[in-house]
Amino acid sequence: MPRRRPGRPRRGDQRPTRDLVLAAATTLFAERGFDAVGLRDVAAAAGVDVATVAHHTGTKAELYDACFARVFTAEREVLVTAGERARAALAAGPGEALRALHDLVDVFVDFLEDRPETTALWLRRWLEPHRHADLDQRYAAPLYALVEDLLAAAAAGGALVEPAPHVTVRSLVWAVHGHVVALAAQDGSGARERREFRAFVHRFLDGLYPPAAP
Repeated sequence: MPRRRPGRPRRGDQRPTRDLVLAAATTLFAERGFDAVGLRDVAAAAGVDVATVAHHTGTKAELYDACFARVFTAEREVLVTAGERARAALAAGPGEALRALHDLVDVFVDFLEDRPETTALWLRRWLEPHRHADLDQRYAAPLYALVEDLLAAAAAGGALVEPAPHVTVRSLVWAVHGHVVALAAQDGSGARERREFRAFVHRFLDGLYPPAAP
């Protein structure tokens, strides 16, 4: 069998080599954490040699950063779009604003349910809160701020009452990550868990932002 040339992925997978490397590295870091993964492990999982991994992503620390950047970019794309829809609904009154928040949270839940490695990657990072803390500022804080600003705008416009948007956003984020972990621990599709959690999140929002008394 001819030897694979550097940068050449396994036959049948035509994604760009850097994408293959980042996908493989994200899975490995999510499963094992930073210290337990080497560039050779990533190379083997991606179907390339270790020189190719280093060429496309640099050192292991740079590769780790790139994995967070990758999931951040995908998450930001869906949240920005959903956030724009929600912001446009604020002027329509409290009812429409609340429905838009339901939709925004549904988008976030869908995203993490479909990409559980995102939750696993962050949980591994948070197990060592004093290491790689700069990742939070670059790849978590901007997404929190996006939703916090939306809630602040809704409160300023009278669509809802929200005195501490940063607490609300972080509480929801942790709840969704916990839900994704629970799904991963279940056998089967977890369809009931998905339905019940979605209903819970909607009740949570309805309880936080009840309609104003006439």
